[in-house]
Amino acid sequence: MTSNSKSSDFDIAIVGGGMVGAALACALAETGRQVALFDQVQFDPEKLACNSPDPLFDPRVSAIAPSSQRFLTEIGAWQTTQTVRVSPYTDMVVWDADGTGSIHFSASDIHEPYLGHIVENSAIVLGLYERLQQHANISLLCPVSVESFQRLTEDPLGRIKLTTSDQETYTTTLLIGADGPQSRIRQLGDFTTREWDYQHQAIVTTVRTELPHQGTALQRFMETGPLAFLPLHDATTEQGAGQHYCSIVWSNVIDQANALLELNDDEFAIKLAAAIEQRLGKIDWVDRRYSFPLRQRHAVDYVQPNIALVGDAAHTIHPLAGQGVNLGFMDAKALAHEVSTALERGRPLGDFSILRRYQRARKGQNLGMMSAMEGFKQLFAQDALPVRWLRNTGMSGLDRLGFVKNRLMRQAMGIQRT
Repeated sequence: MTSNSKSSDFDIAIVGGGMVGAALACALAETGRQVALFDQVQFDPEKLACNSPDPLFDPRVSAIAPSSQRFLTEIGAWQTTQTVRVSPYTDMVVWDADGTGSIHFSASDIHEPYLGHIVENSAIVLGLYERLQQHANISLLCPVSVESFQRLTEDPLGRIKLTTSDQETYTTTLLIGADGPQSRIRQLGDFTTREWDYQHQAIVTTVRTELPHQGTALQRFMETGPLAFLPLHDATTEQGAGQHYCSIVWSNVIDQANALLELNDDEFAIKLAAAIEQRLGKIDWVDRRYSFPLRQRHAVDYVQPNIALVGDAAHTIHPLAGQGVNLGFMDAKALAHEVSTALERGRPLGDFSILRRYQRARKGQNLGMMSAMEGFKQLFAQDALPVRWLRNTGMSGLDRLGFVKNRLMRQAMGIQRT
């Protein structure tokens, strides 16, 4: 990998060097083509490394499904990430605050070692950037943002000229927007989106609990929004002692979220322990709290000639399922596959028919997950007695239908039945 390359012409330009953009760059590097990765933030490996004696965790974590783990392994990034700090979880318990309905998912039921891993985003990015540095055909251009682009209409390959915030210009045959929910590439390309505001905020932080989490993720659905406890493992502590940390994501209506943010740590800890019904005892310690608004967004099209969107630039999902980055990684894998196939067949990189194959492969999958999450949210937001009875009965019934529950687990994990 080269930094701030002197070259101005690239086969592929990826805007956005987060988890999905960096993973896509690693995957596309295998094609041997020249790849540029633009990001607004300067890459600093020392800030990303979290294998120090300090037990504090990055507040931004992701639930990595086995399918995403396999992809990260294939591109050579997981090997570093897993040496930093990953937290496998074997079970997940989901229940309704207004009733007795609950579902218990266990990896042992499908003969798997775990359901997935809770991983700090910084550890994932560190693994990806260490891998990027091993590819001579990747140029990292940061900190810089893409301010505008224009199509070179006379160019036979349909190349695109980019202008960056430092007034430099670059050309590329394939432009990829991996620049998140507020994607500049999506806006500049006039991609139409369908979106709506949930009028909710998500509070995220790390907590230490009185009782060990035992590798189990907890999710309680309340009328005001879901609360998730994601198990973290601090490998620097004595065996067993590291099972007292959890990353929490608490979605709430805006007024209540703001009220929770204004509480001091002790007051917040009491409210949080009550909200999770004391499943892990008292909350002994609370790290700094962060919040962000919840909004769902989906691009009507992911592609145009010579342009593609991936990850949150194409779709933003409610965080209750923790599936956002997994969908993004599968976007990256699918797009890299289609680009590689196009090159093998002698097709140009920006060929619209090839890019539409990527869209067909991913749009239905993403819409299905988004629709399912929206259905869950609406179902648990209803307080009417018949709806409460239906969801409690349904959850308890599903918990007893082992073959259906196991199929759902395999689908969420991205594994095939054997």
